[in-house]
Amino acid sequence: MDSLENELLRHISNIKSRADNAIHARVHDIQMDMGYYDDDDDTYPCQICPTANIDYMNLCPAADRPDIYENCEVGKCNHCDESERNQLFDAIANDRRHSMITLCFRDPSLNVAPHIAFSGNRGTPDVVGVTTQLVVINGKVLLQSENMFLIYRVDATESIISGQNSLEIDFDSPLIRGRELEKAHPEYRFIAHNGETGRLGVRKAQYHWGWDWGPVLMTAGPWRPVHLEIYDSRVADLWSQIEASKNLRTASGKLYARIDGPSNKEAFTVKLREKIISQHETAVGADGLAEISISIENPELWYPHGYGAQTLYEITVHVFTQEFLADTMSKRTGLRRGDLIQEDDEIGQSFYFRINGIDIFCAGSCWIPADNFIPRLDAGKYKKWLQTMMDGNQVMTRVWGGGIYEEDVFYDLCDELGILVWQDFMFGCGSYPTWPELLDSIRDEAVCNVRRLRHHPSIAIYAGNNEDYQIQEEYKLDYDYADKDPESWLKSTYPARYISEHLLPNIIKNESPNIPYWPSSPFSGGEDTSDKTIGDLHQWNVWHGTQEKYQILDDLGGRFNSEFGMEAFPHMQTIQHFVDDPSELYPQIATYLVENFRTTTDLAAYIHLTQLAQCEALMFAYRGWRRQWGQARKCGGALVWQLNDCWPVTSWAIIDFFLRKKPAYYAMSRVLRPIALGVRRKHYDWSLWVVSSKTTEVVAEVELRFISISTGEDIKEKITKEITVAANGSTDIANGMIDNLTEEPHVLAARIRIDGVCVSRDMDWPQPLKYLSFEDRGISVTQHGDELRVSAKRPTKGLTFEEREGVLISDSAIDIAPGDEQVVTCRGLESGERPLSWTYLGQHD
Repeated sequence: MDSLENELLRHISNIKSRADNAIHARVHDIQMDMGYYDDDDDTYPCQICPTANIDYMNLCPAADRPDIYENCEVGKCNHCDESERNQLFDAIANDRRHSMITLCFRDPSLNVAPHIAFSGNRGTPDVVGVTTQLVVINGKVLLQSENMFLIYRVDATESIISGQNSLEIDFDSPLIRGRELEKAHPEYRFIAHNGETGRLGVRKAQYHWGWDWGPVLMTAGPWRPVHLEIYDSRVADLWSQIEASKNLRTASGKLYARIDGPSNKEAFTVKLREKIISQHETAVGADGLAEISISIENPELWYPHGYGAQTLYEITVHVFTQEFLADTMSKRTGLRRGDLIQEDDEIGQSFYFRINGIDIFCAGSCWIPADNFIPRLDAGKYKKWLQTMMDGNQVMTRVWGGGIYEEDVFYDLCDELGILVWQDFMFGCGSYPTWPELLDSIRDEAVCNVRRLRHHPSIAIYAGNNEDYQIQEEYKLDYDYADKDPESWLKSTYPARYISEHLLPNIIKNESPNIPYWPSSPFSGGEDTSDKTIGDLHQWNVWHGTQEKYQILDDLGGRFNSEFGMEAFPHMQTIQHFVDDPSELYPQIATYLVENFRTTTDLAAYIHLTQLAQCEALMFAYRGWRRQWGQARKCGGALVWQLNDCWPVTSWAIIDFFLRKKPAYYAMSRVLRPIALGVRRKHYDWSLWVVSSKTTEVVAEVELRFISISTGEDIKEKITKEITVAANGSTDIANGMIDNLTEEPHVLAARIRIDGVCVSRDMDWPQPLKYLSFEDRGISVTQHGDELRVSAKRPTKGLTFEEREGVLISDSAIDIAPGDEQVVTCRGLESGERPLSWTYLGQHD
């Protein structure tokens, strides 16, 4: 702990007096989320093998330490077998940890109040990062915490002395604490899918108990910075409630600031690109709240990317005490008008988002924490993840309810990049208990995080939980939608309804009234959560459930598909990272491959098949649901499960832990382009259409060819049409029949040009693909500078390029038609470096 102590002492010694005697000093980076290590010994002795020590100090995820994941030795003790290693982890997870830090405080006699703030960045509320803990200064208990997601500010005035001070933090094992709470509350049914049921009583990231895509790695300790702040007056919070008018010509509302301490004047400023738009002065009320009304004419609005600019205004408040500036806080926010459109129609009830008067098809992906050890994530990693999402034409992400309320930088980047956020509250796959102390903690948690996030224009909706109502349905827990008495819900076998339908919506109404709230994901307004006519839907009858064919996934969708997916192996480099025993490198996914492909025992080829299955499933889904968007908004959006991984694993992610894109990422990107072509056969008939997210009509030329799979020759005359593409919808182009008895197997190859440039392609194949032969495709891949030029003599399925670190390619997993050369940009490949390898379906047949 020496390096951390020195860092703390350095920060404390740098405290400087200000003219108004308000002093701000911060103690940063007491980050020990993996912190199962001893105070004075950097190694934790293996409980099984006395000859093995695991170096936990080198695994410390403090922000100032390099990313050491590649050298991680957790679980790799060569002296222990797997069962013994599991015993080792049990021993660690069940332990109670104690940390002690020495603080040097120079002069507590100043007329200011020292506070220990378990906090995030200055300019946001103060965020604690511990689950179950006891905070002690100089032997005096200052805080007992039971909630990882809560904000704490502790007045240390009576505890800090001149000279050296000791700050001690004791951490309970969340695993044991959860078990104890479950035993202490037999009046509740603890029901949970994924992880131990004890997790339901512990307000901690639920995925730390393990999930079907991530390991059980229980953590404890501060996971966000801890500050020492000394001040006379401070800005505790700054926020706005401003909304654009229906005609978008004005934006009006209020600016608010909450002040701790005495002040005689608050000055609010609104800037746009450093130009002052508005300035107002006011006095703080008796409740510590300062507010002013504001109206901006002809505002520059914030839009999701692809629909307009991501304009951000800077709002600032200055706090004065006796004409001296005591404190300042600034935040960026966007001005917009957002609506969740739920209107009765011939299907049931719509569910889609409208931003600044524009209907948005919200295609994107679900987000889980990008690491089991959260403090290892930095701004750079978040930027790579979210930039990759935006580059893939995704417009919305869903922050899943089993993880965390994400870091400030996550939402800042979503604001900057124009990515809408569906924000779950942190409850997942369980029937949660509701004893009074837990409800109080949940209430505080929700208030504090909504206040932290409410200035972000990217926040589109709050949802109460992830899949909790499916637990209610599966276990037949009490639920009468007509019963509107919240107190009666607390006495039922499903008391968690009180949280999602009473506590949380009231908090949103009070703290962030311009953002819609939805009780759960999925939720169908009191109907079964599998109802496809209303609300949002998690469609898992492909892969899970009844295991329907992925070719009909679009027919299985609902009004908004907030979860669906297909599992696939990551790339070989990732597999070789987490499987170090060659005897364990063998194929393990079967059902959907056997149905659709000629299987193989070659692992590299098998990996490619699982990835193609994922490509095909997601392509069929998004392609069809975008078409339905143009059919009276039958489908309002689709969020694939999932974008990312928290650990190197085989999962549903379209990008793995190391940010290596699976081929499905590219398949999604193509079908989500602003203008995307679609062609599909069903039995004997085929149809051709185009979808557009453009807000104006576009004139284009469309071509459809019928090409023999075996010879590469056109079997009949192509169709060429000039069309007008409808704005923000779908346009049917042509349809016809296929004579499967007399016509040889062939593909339907379509492309669309605008001003002579091909902007989209699609190719429909006879299904399932296992009945087709793919030998001798005549592939040519040549490199010309940053371009890879790809052509084929016969129709080719799923040509996939190697994912190499430092090399970015614009497309992969592409279908190729004869006579239609495709160009893939390739950046980062140095001159003389080995060309990227590639493969395609049937290459090794």
